Amino acid sequence: MVKKQTAGRDMLGEFAPKFAELNDDVLFGEVWSREQELSPRDRSMITVSALIVGGNFEQLTYHLQKAKENGITKDEIAEIITHLSFYAGWPKAWSAFNIAKEIYKNE
Repeated sequence: MVKKQTAGRDMLGEFAPKFAELNDDVLFGEVWSREQELSPRDRSMITVSALIVGGNFEQLTYHLQKAKENGITKDEIAEIITHLSFYAGWPKAWSAFNIAKEIYKNE
């Protein structure tokens, strides 16, 4: 079960209340909670991959931590990033590996 997300409201609620609502209630509340259609583990793999491909490293730390919580192992994340390096680009893979190393440093 996906826990209630409040990051949008916490970080952007006063500045962009509608965006915060959509982030917390729709993206994390409705989309991420559709576990019958796609597991949280699979959603994490897709999300991490999309963030790396798009070069969205600001959000990658949170989503790598979430991927770890959703059962993606250090070896699996290393393989995902290695595979993506040929599609997303070598520099993006280097950046992703530097973040992943911190998230998985105790594994």
